Amino acid sequence: MTKSYEQLTTAFLRIYRFEHLQAIIGWDHATYMPPGGSDARSAAMGELAAHLHRLRTAPELGPLLASATRETLDETALANLREMQRVYRNSTALPDDLVHEATMAGARCEHAWRSQRPANDWAGFAVNLEDVVRLTRKQATLLSDKLGVSPYDALMDRFEPGMRGAEVDRVFGVVKTWLPQLIATVREQQATETVIAAKGPFPLATQKALCERVMKLLQFDFDGGRLDVSTHPFSGGVPEDVRLTTRYSEDDFENSLMGTIHETGHGRYEQHRPRALLGQPVSEARSMAIHESQSLAFEMQLGRSRAFLELLAPLLREYLGPQPAFEVENLVKLYTRVRPGLIRVDADEVTYPAHVILRYEIERPLIEGEIEVDDIPALWDAGMMRLLGVETKGNFKDGPMQDIHWTDGAFGYFPCYTLGAMYAAQWFATMRKARDLDTEVARGELAGVFDWLKANIWTAASLYETDELCRRASGGPLDPAHFKAHLEKRYL
Repeated sequence: MTKSYEQLTTAFLRIYRFEHLQAIIGWDHATYMPPGGSDARSAAMGELAAHLHRLRTAPELGPLLASATRETLDETALANLREMQRVYRNSTALPDDLVHEATMAGARCEHAWRSQRPANDWAGFAVNLEDVVRLTRKQATLLSDKLGVSPYDALMDRFEPGMRGAEVDRVFGVVKTWLPQLIATVREQQATETVIAAKGPFPLATQKALCERVMKLLQFDFDGGRLDVSTHPFSGGVPEDVRLTTRYSEDDFENSLMGTIHETGHGRYEQHRPRALLGQPVSEARSMAIHESQSLAFEMQLGRSRAFLELLAPLLREYLGPQPAFEVENLVKLYTRVRPGLIRVDADEVTYPAHVILRYEIERPLIEGEIEVDDIPALWDAGMMRLLGVETKGNFKDGPMQDIHWTDGAFGYFPCYTLGAMYAAQWFATMRKARDLDTEVARGELAGVFDWLKANIWTAASLYETDELCRRASGGPLDPAHFKAHLEKRYL
């Protein structure tokens, strides 16, 4: 290791430790912080974000990065240097005061959203969202100038390095050619099926115990993580201390359980990032689509498969009591039911891409300045009717206010969900070529899945750029045909 590179690793380790603090206070803000702490916490989060920004843009980093490119480095160090340069390039595009202001605006918008959403208060929410959009557009313009891409592409690059709107348009355009017919065909087939709904109530404490038991089955390490409750389920923390959340309802255990399985996929990825490299950008998850491929590998590819439901059935009877709904055949029907609905996080895997496409088709022109916040409800209503045949007029809380992403300026994130579903389908198609995966899972042997993900995705972290990671893992680039084939095999 050489002098300039050594100094860079020290600097980025310091950044990582402050990011640790940022992650934990962000988790607390969404879980246990009392309402009265919002203003003070927003100010503290803004101050910490500004401090981290100053560390990422420190004057000495530029010369050190230039010097390190002339030093002799091994493959891992070169990958780390590449990621350091990306962090520095993106960070130096934004001034401290803008980062501070945007962070505070996002924290205020998110906190107000918690009460505005249940009240269906679009007018109140829009005031805060307009401020977030204004500041996000400023950031997008500066990043766009730095990267030489469109403002929206510049924002998407923060979550999905190298991905561009033109490619998303192409992929989503293909999906839109077959998705509506697939939804219609599956619904027609399922219309003749008899499905027994589980009968509640389901005590919240029992649901929590069930969720934690399933997390153990999925080999989540509770010595390095925990499960809590939040308004919107998420995963956070750091690899050494992973914080997952879900939400419970006494009338419905399915969403809390599948939501927990989803977040466990995120959590296991974090827990198995390469420990020897923690603190360095190369140890970070490759991209958010790759991250979502892990949550969807757990929830959709594995969690809703017949083989896994055979493992789940006795646990449901143990924790929630025996009832006909918990027989395997019924569970398969229950967990593969296709029903166009209002809520993205509750959507089945067939209709889910439509929710993502809708958000993408709104947020991209919003950031590009082609539409304004006031235009969102009408565009939402039209999009939901066009894509899913669902009426949403006047229902803001289950419409454009349902997600948390826009409240804190995470524009450019939504495409990652469906890209992640496509990657997950490709990972499992690759695994099935090498082994009888479903027979193994039905026997409770999950090591084949976890070992493959660990070797090909988790410990690879950001050693390779996304296209190369996909090629090494599955033998080729992302191919949406695997996603279509998966849906047709499971549902037709």
